[in-house]
Amino acid sequence: MSVTTTDLPEEDASSDAPGLRSGSLGTADIAFFVVSAAAPLTVMAGVAPLAILLGGIGAPVGYLLAGLTLAVFAVGFTTMSRHVTSGGAFYAFITRGLGRPVGIGAALLALVGYNGMEIGVYGLLATTTRDTVHSLFGSDVPWLPVSLAGLLLIGYGGFRSIDFGAKLLGVLLVAETGILVLLAGGVLLKGGAHGLSPASLAPAHVFVPGTAAVLAFAFAAFTGFESTVIYRREARDPERTIPRATYAAVGFLGLFYAFVVWIAVQAFGDERVVRAAGEDPAGLFFTAITTYVGGWAADLMHVFIVTSVIASLLAFHNAINRYVLSLAEEGVLPRRLGRVHPRHRSPYLAGVAQTVLGALVVLAFRAAGADPYQQLLLWVNTPGMIGLLLLQLLAAIAVPCYFRRVRHAEGAVRTVAAPVLATVLLAAAIALVVSHIDLFTAASPAVNVLLVAVAPAVFVLGLPLAWWLRRSRPDVYATFATGTTK
Repeated sequence: MSVTTTDLPEEDASSDAPGLRSGSLGTADIAFFVVSAAAPLTVMAGVAPLAILLGGIGAPVGYLLAGLTLAVFAVGFTTMSRHVTSGGAFYAFITRGLGRPVGIGAALLALVGYNGMEIGVYGLLATTTRDTVHSLFGSDVPWLPVSLAGLLLIGYGGFRSIDFGAKLLGVLLVAETGILVLLAGGVLLKGGAHGLSPASLAPAHVFVPGTAAVLAFAFAAFTGFESTVIYRREARDPERTIPRATYAAVGFLGLFYAFVVWIAVQAFGDERVVRAAGEDPAGLFFTAITTYVGGWAADLMHVFIVTSVIASLLAFHNAINRYVLSLAEEGVLPRRLGRVHPRHRSPYLAGVAQTVLGALVVLAFRAAGADPYQQLLLWVNTPGMIGLLLLQLLAAIAVPCYFRRVRHAEGAVRTVAAPVLATVLLAAAIALVVSHIDLFTAASPAVNVLLVAVAPAVFVLGLPLAWWLRRSRPDVYATFATGTTK
């Protein structure tokens, strides 16, 4: 049956969010979790060169357009967060707007999506660490020990209190954004390769055949920004903190991504940057910072890319743990997974389960002789990304459906116009990602079809699960994602 505050130990039953440390996180703390999950340095150094290669010097605008789309989504999303206060975030919103069967499918999709976004990144941790060690010391390290060490490190970070994680992510985020700001300063001070140019903003350079691919990359770069609502139970004054953190994260990422990509264009010049990106996409940012700042800064960038990946892993790990905690409290997952550590107030058993799952996936890929980047990262991460985009789409649809059925004082712009526009834009974003899936996976058409099918298949599996819960565990089904409504 579902867990209530009276089912929990006395020390955990004293607040609306049993066990978790309420009032721990401010706007900046939550924004750190969200922006760290996006891994700005990794996205810029690893993906932006491909966006420039495909979209030309107009690539910066693609990130602005993606940010604007998600800002529109955030209008309805944050409005609903003031009314639906369940810890289930996405699946709670979708349940309240579209019904329990759809919501249960969304819950499964959230588990698979967030796990895919995290577990695949252990392959990226291995490759970035290997590249950094080789660059700095000329040595080669095997990838499996790095991934397993990362699992233990992230598991420990999730075990500690949420404010510990927020402080750690704050430090790591300052480091990874700071090195990009340092690059920007060097380019601006020296005037770029041939003087600073606004040509990237010209429509003739923005609306080119490669723009669709740039937009696909750009939407992927924001994945995880919506996880602000997952921390509601630990936020100070969540009715204000959650919307502020959401808008701050979207605004920062959109503007920062666009600015840094424009800086990369200026570093090489409008005429040469596309050729440079094609010749050495992985080294584009390292070459730029070596030229404009110095080799020591390139060494720092190598190190900070590793810490950027670690920050992303920890942010997703904490988000997953809170989804599992919520579903355990709902009674959908075993209640044991809902236990909270008495001192750190972290969902530590959910973290242990997630770490074990990650280790099993990593070991399975290693046993199959898979490449940590080409297979572990791309093949696990891509279904997770699609899953989170589908959750955003379902949440956008759920907002007007929910507000049609309840009494409220919210305006039509927030409850109808913005969510409907977001639905159209997010559907277009998903279409762009799916139509350019080969850019994300570097896999065969057959593998791509399978990877795209994972997310909708998981969602569909939620329908028979909902039917089973309604017949076999009606108490769980009846109280699923009820939370607290104002």
